Amino acid sequence: MLHVNNIEAVYSKIILALKGMSLHVPEGKIVALLGSNGAGKSTTLKSISGLITGDGGQITDGTIEFQGKNINNITPDVIVKNGIFLCMEGRHVFRDLTVEENLMAGAYSRKDRANLKGDIEKIFAYFPKLKALRSRKAGFLSGGEQQMLAIGRGIMAKPKLLLLDEPSLGIAPLLVKEIFQIIKQINEEEGTSMLVVEQNANVALSIADYGYIMENGRVVMQGNADYLLSNEEVREHYLGIGKEEKNYKENKVYRRKQRVVW
Repeated sequence: MLHVNNIEAVYSKIILALKGMSLHVPEGKIVALLGSNGAGKSTTLKSISGLITGDGGQITDGTIEFQGKNINNITPDVIVKNGIFLCMEGRHVFRDLTVEENLMAGAYSRKDRANLKGDIEKIFAYFPKLKALRSRKAGFLSGGEQQMLAIGRGIMAKPKLLLLDEPSLGIAPLLVKEIFQIIKQINEEEGTSMLVVEQNANVALSIADYGYIMENGRVVMQGNADYLLSNEEVREHYLGIGKEEKNYKENKVYRRKQRVVW
């Protein structure tokens, strides 16, 4: 469905943020994009959604293809109409609108207006907490409730590909688990393909089919989720689980090698 082919992205014509970034999202699958702060994960999502230009950035090399069509340099509104929706980091709900009004806003590009009420009820079925708060302004919701609302708003756009940027950010651990279970449920029941950017590698890989790990603007490791969860290097450096302690010198000279497991 989505092919990101060796793209380079630059901010302010100076800062090289992506250095030959490539990834693929198959139809109906969940793909996790992992890495530390500054690795280029959010820039990758902004490049796919077309929002990179709003931050003074641009794609200078490579191609992004969605369902066989090159979407480089297409404006964000057209990309949404083509079936890609980005839930941005930090939730970005409309704070002065109610929960139900926020959900309606997510469907602004849809032409099947007669189905909106039924789809809102479907969102409330996925997120029962939102149903009880449907008339409350979004600014008065908790962080976890706002994240549920942001995801629900994205689903209201009826996307073929949903991009999720750090859905666990600033949310209590119990709610994180609940939200990711719902993300998996939506994928299975709606067939929506998803690209999930996360620092919490454990929770992201628990629902993903495939994963990529980024460092310094490029992919350094990739494989199916089970492989990455069991890989000793991933467990030590991204999941915080190691068989034995290593000294500082060994950690300093450590270099991850790119691996592919299909």
